[in-house]
Amino acid sequence: MKILLAEDDFATRKFMVNFLSNYGECDVTVDGMEAVDAFMMALEDDEPYDLVCLDVMMPVMDGYQSLVGIRNLEKERNIPEDKAVKVIMTTQLNDEKNVKMAFELGCTVYSGKPIDKDRFEQALKKLNLI
Repeated sequence: MKILLAEDDFATRKFMVNFLSNYGECDVTVDGMEAVDAFMMALEDDEPYDLVCLDVMMPVMDGYQSLVGIRNLEKERNIPEDKAVKVIMTTQLNDEKNVKMAFELGCTVYSGKPIDKDRFEQALKKLNLI
């Protein structure tokens, strides 16, 4: 599995890379703009990501803006919905407004922080990624 992680917090980034590396190759970005750029380069190289994990609160471009950018890139390339990348939002913002907005923008799973490894693993299984 090819994974893109966008996380600006060093400790969380280190934890997530260690965890996700058990399941595949993990590329890391520290802001939303880098995430969209990395996603675009992967599409151009014909090596798309299987999973994108986006923190919501990031500098330059937040996770919601990144999600919109990723979904727009898929639309531009006529990628069908069933082939679209799975996107897991990872955030401490667990209120109904933020969760609802993330799903409206096209996220696949919304995972609160701190990340619960078992629940995250269950989500990956449910998405048929592992």
